[in-house]
Amino acid sequence: MEIFREFTFEAAHRLPRVPEGHKCARLHGHSYKITVHVEAPVDAEAGWVMDFGDIKRAFKPIEAELDHYYLNDIEGLENPTSENLACWIWDRLIAELPDLSAITVRETCTSGCTYRGE
Repeated sequence: MEIFREFTFEAAHRLPRVPEGHKCARLHGHSYKITVHVEAPVDAEAGWVMDFGDIKRAFKPIEAELDHYYLNDIEGLENPTSENLACWIWDRLIAELPDLSAITVRETCTSGCTYRGE
């Protein structure tokens, strides 16, 4: 069974490695939506994979580090593409959520990516 919990935060960034003249090279912001997926068998006694609150607790320090910040200033996010952000979040969650199965990052309503680990 795979469960998920969604989180939102606001942040600014720019993409320093895009071609010259690309609009994303300029400072801009997004309302990010992050989906954290966990996959494991349903516990027969509890009737669930895990408590959604445990996912929330694991993500809370990450959210505090990202919400209303300039992502380029955060170590490891100097080139904060959706893809790099997904990997960065994965690296910070996997120890706390060993059954982590995917991180989805949406930076607009219609654009995003999903990372499933290496």
